[in-house]
Amino acid sequence: MPQAKLSKLEFKIMETLWAKTECSIREIQESFPEKKRPAYTTIQTTVYRMEAKGALRRLKKVGNFHIFAPAISRDSAQRRLMDDLLALFGGRAQPVMTHLIESGKLSLEDVKEAERLLKSLSKERESR
Repeated sequence: MPQAKLSKLEFKIMETLWAKTECSIREIQESFPEKKRPAYTTIQTTVYRMEAKGALRRLKKVGNFHIFAPAISRDSAQRRLMDDLLALFGGRAQPVMTHLIESGKLSLEDVKEAERLLKSLSKERESR
């Protein structure tokens, strides 16, 4: 099954669910900063759409509200987001890396860690 594509609001909702494991629509809404808090019905509609996408699931009903939990992992959602970003650049990582370096968001230590990971993956592939 293809991984659910998440909007910015959906990603913020998922951040709440990943942090708290499970919560109601009201709890999700209240996790937003008060000045930028979406309406309850906005969160409700979005949550139901995310349920249809398979990004989250209803766990149980308590009184007149439902409790929801994530159905996808943070890692999985982040990988999908990165794949979508790279697709915008024709699958090339170089423009993204250049931007990260120029903006100061990628340190020399990050590059060294990436190099270690690449070497490790290369050795792993050779041994197969």
